[in-house]
Amino acid sequence: MHRPIIGVTPLYDDERESIWMLPGYMDVLQDCGALPVILPLHAEADAARLAGMIDGLLLTGGHDVGPEVYRMDKTDLCGPTHPGRDALETALLRECMQRGMPVFGICRGLQLMNAALGGTLYQDYQTEHPSPVNHRMKPPYDDICHEVRVLPDTPLHRIWRETEGVNSCHHQGIRTLAPVLKPMALAPDGLVEAVYAPDFRFVQAVQWHPEFAWRTRPHQRALIKAFADACAGI
Repeated sequence: MHRPIIGVTPLYDDERESIWMLPGYMDVLQDCGALPVILPLHAEADAARLAGMIDGLLLTGGHDVGPEVYRMDKTDLCGPTHPGRDALETALLRECMQRGMPVFGICRGLQLMNAALGGTLYQDYQTEHPSPVNHRMKPPYDDICHEVRVLPDTPLHRIWRETEGVNSCHHQGIRTLAPVLKPMALAPDGLVEAVYAPDFRFVQAVQWHPEFAWRTRPHQRALIKAFADACAGI
């Protein structure tokens, strides 16, 4: 079987002024038969060349998405942002979608995807949309934080049951959904927790963190396996 090369967008450490990576992203991709590679940070001008070197793109978690990406002013509710990551991931997302390549987003990756494609975000969900649902669990992050309702006739419904427990660690979230995206799962308070682009072969994203839970939660690994298989052309 072709072992697909998956480009993984880098995390950034502000204090050390350095890119870094959580091993969970790389480990689960390798376990699912892919070869992950960490992409350079300031390379948005070379997005087309990078896209030509990979079979799929993983948008990782991390910094808040800058409100300028979704055409809003930054408020005190917004956490630290990284314009370089926003620029790189937006350019790569658009290039990969134009080529019909698989893309999967996790946490910030879902938010970046929604913002870059025309949606908007809550800069702080609990302040702007108060909810009794806990969306920001404490470590370890491989436990269940809350359930999501999986919507019928979606790619996620073909993998998961109608309801499933997920982990969760975020304070931003989807306010309005991008026109090209459709919801796949909702939190009990109505927050969109998973999305896909029905007009594309495989463009999906989730708000939770499979990279923390894949070893103990087989249903979480199944998400990454479906992505890796799509990158391999299966």
